[in-house]
Order: sequence, then structure tokens, then C-alpha cells
Amino acid sequence: MRLQMDEGYYFGIGAFETMALEDGEPVFFDRHMDRLEEAVKYFGIFFERKTAEKMVWEYLDRNKEKLSGHDALKTAVSEKNFVISVRPNPYAGKEPDTKIRTAYSGIRRNETSPLTYYKTLNYAENLMEKRKAAQQGFGEAVFLNGRGEITEGTVSNVFFVKGGKLYTPPVSCGMLPGIMRAYICRSFQAEETVIRPEDIEMYDEMFLTNSLMGVMPVESLGEHRFHSVKTAQRLRSRCSPGHFQPAL
Repeated sequence: MRLQMDEGYYFGIGAFETMALEDGEPVFFDRHMDRLEEAVKYFGIFFERKTAEKMVWEYLDRNKEKLSGHDALKTAVSEKNFVISVRPNPYAGKEPDTKIRTAYSGIRRNETSPLTYYKTLNYAENLMEKRKAAQQGFGEAVFLNGRGEITEGTVSNVFFVKGGKLYTPPVSCGMLPGIMRAYICRSFQAEETVIRPEDIEMYDEMFLTNSLMGVMPVESLGEHRFHSVKTAQRLRSRCSPGHFQPAL
């Protein structure tokens, strides 16, 4: 497909979704398309959802021989373009006991900007901060908002655990509300609460979520080391992309 120059290319006015593909089937497909549709409506972009979905399924059918079994499907929409691509899921094959170190980003998430709440093509800040964290030996960077509250990771939502109960920052703190985040909140009764850096010592665990990783246990945030990953590892086995076959 030949890309056309538009405001998506020049200014990042557009949206995208990345979803897990398990054996060629997109996981949480309808929910990802719901979020994509909501974002493009915000930008005032004409979007024929049924046509877009048909294009996705046709693309997957044409390329089924190239799929690995654990892939990532990306759909991107701008004024003149609808782009579909597939790449290997970077989290596939990780050891069950994998856990990562995280650091605070020096950039504040703008909770007053409506763009914070959509997955837009203007994603450079997230990628640059994630790459910076990786160069420093961290698996993810975590944003604070303008009030100094924990919001989200560069490519993930964050959860904390205390006494077996799950807690996560409310969307109003400034974040992209993830598909996996919504599933965890709904299925495991996570409580939304404002969490600041000085609060994290009261929690036993921290973990991250997104559609490709499912659940990722966290070893440390900044200088604070969490003493348990038990709950996160239990949830990881129940929330991996492969757990949700057939596609939801």
C-alpha cells in the first residue's frame, strides 16, 4: 500500500492500535477496534469500521503462512491512510519468572491534554523515554503527572499490590487506558487510587500490563525494591495473550 502524505504524516494526527496475534487470531480485537474508532472520531477522521475490519482479516488470511504463532498486529489510521502490519511479539518466549527493573521518567505526563488519553501517531516521547531507560539498564520508564502522581509507563499501565489486593492509578491522572488494564480491573477487582512516589513503600508488589506482554512483574521502581512478585506471577499465567484464545 502506497502511503499518502497527510496530517498524520506531518503532524501525528491519527491513531493506532497494537494487539497480540495468537495463531493468527487477534486477541481482544473488538475492544481494540472500539478504542481505535473512538480516537479517530476525536480527530474528526472518517472511519468505516466494517471496511477496516474486513481489510484486517483479509490481510491476515493473505499472510497466514508468514505468521509465527505469537505476533503483534498494528493498525494505524490517518486522514488518507489505513495501514496494517505484523511483527513478532517481543515478549513471546520470555521465561515465566522474568521480572524487570523500572525507573521514573524525567518527563511529566500532561493530565490536562486530551491527547494523553488516546493512542496517537504522535508517540515519539514514549519511544524516546523507553529507549533512554533501556540504555540505563531499565525495562520500562514510569511517568509522573504535573501533580507528581504516578500515571503509566511508556508502553504500559502500572499496578501495585498490597495484601493481595490490586491498586492502579485512575485514568484521570493522565494515561492511555489499556485494554489489558481494563480486563485486570474488571476481572480482579483492582481499585483505582492516586499513588505518589512516596507511597510505593507501602506496597508489596508492582507489575505492568499491556496487550502484548499481558502481565510483567516488576523488581524495582527507582531505588525502591519490591519484596514479592507472587501475585504478579500468578496473574501472568492467567493473562498471557495465549490465555484468551479464541480471539476476544
